[in-house]
Amino acid sequence: MFVLGNLLAALAQVLSIVLTVLSWAILIRAVISWVNPDPYNPIVQILHRMTEPFLEPLRRVLPTWRIGLDLSPLIAFLLIVFLQKFLIATLMDLSLRIR
Repeated sequence: MFVLGNLLAALAQVLSIVLTVLSWAILIRAVISWVNPDPYNPIVQILHRMTEPFLEPLRRVLPTWRIGLDLSPLIAFLLIVFLQKFLIATLMDLSLRIR
């Protein structure tokens, strides 16, 4: 059973790294959006491709504001923090119990 415990611990660590990279990408994209970036810049395109699959569904659900404020990065960031605190902690605890 220790193999399954190690597998769950490794999965939790990889998922934690992926969520951390995604949260940084969302934060950087939100900050860059304040300065009207060049859409043909490769860094802007990479950030857009990385974050849009997570932000676009939130934009469909969230109401639009008249002042043009996009709250989807904030909601996505909060969801990532929730997943890091709940899902990863649960996987780590489960891996320790299995060992």
